[in-house]
Amino acid sequence: MPNYIVAPLDTLVDKLESLPGIGHKTAQRLAYHILNMSEKDAQAFASAITDAHEKIHYCRDCCNLTDSELCPVCRSDRRDRSIICVVEEPKDVFALERAGEFSGLYHVLHGTISPLAGVGPDQLRIKELLARMDSGVQEVIMATNPTVEGDATALYIARLIRPLGVRVTRLAYGIPVGGDLEYADNVTLQRALEGRREL
Repeated sequence: MPNYIVAPLDTLVDKLESLPGIGHKTAQRLAYHILNMSEKDAQAFASAITDAHEKIHYCRDCCNLTDSELCPVCRSDRRDRSIICVVEEPKDVFALERAGEFSGLYHVLHGTISPLAGVGPDQLRIKELLARMDSGVQEVIMATNPTVEGDATALYIARLIRPLGVRVTRLAYGIPVGGDLEYADNVTLQRALEGRREL
């Protein structure tokens, strides 16, 4: 146990280390960087965290993050309102928007069904999704991650939506662009074959 401890610095390192993907060494580097900031920059940094925490909330319709009642996607009159793409987290919306290929709406579940982690359907934004089925939705694209939890969540939601007469599809998963078949695992190859389409 080190004898030289500066309590506020130690607390800062602990808080930074609690962030996902940040190890102890990285947390120390970030803490020292923050300490080297001017007081004005440090206050602006702290204010940005506080403002984001206070002003950002869930969109009324899609449960994505926004600082308004509706997120920019739900507000847009250029989006196809007959298609909803269901994703696990807000970061998934940003990834799909970056690709620039999807012009419909989104719905963010904020997780997946995971009994081992104590997360059931009631902890997700599934009721909000079902409430949107009355507004002329013709297709729901399940874009949950290709994991056991993601697949289970997609199947669970599909069972709830299909009786409503809405088409439910799943994103195709397979070989990444630039990838070699010899390095692909069996599940990836299986999904690539299942998701094949005509040329």
